[in-house]
Amino acid sequence: MSRILAIDYGRKRTGVAVSDALQLIANGLATVPTHELLAFLLDYVAREPVERILVGLPRRMNNEASESMKYIAPFVAALKKRLPDMPVEYVDERFTSVLAHRAMLEGGLKKKARQNKALVDEISATILLRDYLESRRIGL
Repeated sequence: MSRILAIDYGRKRTGVAVSDALQLIANGLATVPTHELLAFLLDYVAREPVERILVGLPRRMNNEASESMKYIAPFVAALKKRLPDMPVEYVDERFTSVLAHRAMLEGGLKKKARQNKALVDEISATILLRDYLESRRIGL
């Protein structure tokens, strides 16, 4: 099997997570400056077998797309152009940052570590991927 990549896109930096080859476990991979993200993904896909890429879809509570989509949509279009055979799928990312902060708190991280926005982005991408993998297992 191939891996699945998940990204929590941000204007400055983007969290990236990856599954294991059996698509059972989600792991944080990196936090990448967003202006380097496309090159990072192209390099990773050239080195590792990847089945699909998930992109966090920011939605408001009323289910409308958030302001961030004006940055995410052009990136996804560029990604699809560079990797035309790679499935790229949007996945609801509501509450991933809140869950990331909670996981950091429950994991016993000190306040200084919890303020590390790069770590929050990577954990958010991992949560997004974990939820996706879990939903496939239970058939949602």
